[in-house]
Amino acid sequence: MTGGPKLGLYVHWPYCARICPYCDFNVYKHRKGEEPAALAQAIIADLQSQAALTGPRELAAIFLGGGTPSLMDPAWAGEIISAARNFWTPAPDLEVTLEANPTDAEAARFAAFADAGVNRLSLGLQSLDDGALKFLGRNHDAATAIRATQAATAAFPRLSIDMIYARPGQTPRAWMGELQAALDLGAEHVSPYQLTIEPGTAFDRAVRRGMFSSPEGELGAELYETTQRVLEAAGFDAYEVSNHARGPAARSRHNMIYWQGHDYVGAGPGAHGRITRGGARHATYAQTRPADYIARVVETGLGLATCEQLDARETAQERLLSGLRITDGVPVAEVAALEIPPERIGDLKAQGLLADDPNRLRATPAGRLVLDRLTTELAT
Repeated sequence: MTGGPKLGLYVHWPYCARICPYCDFNVYKHRKGEEPAALAQAIIADLQSQAALTGPRELAAIFLGGGTPSLMDPAWAGEIISAARNFWTPAPDLEVTLEANPTDAEAARFAAFADAGVNRLSLGLQSLDDGALKFLGRNHDAATAIRATQAATAAFPRLSIDMIYARPGQTPRAWMGELQAALDLGAEHVSPYQLTIEPGTAFDRAVRRGMFSSPEGELGAELYETTQRVLEAAGFDAYEVSNHARGPAARSRHNMIYWQGHDYVGAGPGAHGRITRGGARHATYAQTRPADYIARVVETGLGLATCEQLDARETAQERLLSGLRITDGVPVAEVAALEIPPERIGDLKAQGLLADDPNRLRATPAGRLVLDRLTTELAT
């Protein structure tokens, strides 16, 4: 028996072979020794305790992210997946995604991860240009990326690839060719991300020293529009600002849980979660450092540092921020607590930033180009 809406599960594996200079995620240098194995067992114990918090639910998706979860022992991944299937009721079409990098060492283990229960791979190609890969701090080259994509296609029924564009000196023509070459590899889902300089990263320090700058203004917009044209011509639907799928079945079910405002459990160091209990939405945040997370689970059974009840306005703000990212938008009724003045919505429609839909707030293509501004005007 299950109760309540469908549920997602995010598991954060924080270790990386190399810390990318653009990354601001909760990541740590990959290490040997006892800690990784202890972390895998702590995650399972945490999941069991959080299942008691959510109650019986149908589990629609599992996402093993990071960090680089493809660095973990595939047997540990299998244990985590099996535990989750036991703690909740798995949907008949349960999606299990693993994030991976295209190094030969990781690609050699794709079959083992498939045997462990993974049925969708999210592969961080980032580029098919060797110079760009070096700039991005990646530890693979273009030839390795192609081999890894071929191995992933053979091992998993579903494949997504990540690409990074708007790099220094990149032209729309060059990006068009690179993106087309990536599409030729056959993935059903593409996540093209504009390079963002996050505070506190190595790239942030480099930019402040004047070592480089990213394309901005008209060039940044042209690169974005090039992305949309190439992917649309190839049959990909831009169902989210940075996610394109070859038909609805190819969409990331796990990410749709975020964007549609459903509940998800977060486990692993620094993982976020959103759980509805007693009719109220709760935001959870796990202990950040692996050793602290493990100790917290040993001490309390849970890895959570905080579990905070959100009020109606906070819940509506989150719903708006996530819902505007997808083409479906967000039902007006689900953000009623924001008390958005009708004249403000009308003005944004007149500017061509919101679609003319009386029941849903949906960003137009022009609105997607200024999504931060759009959400700010609606949420405040």
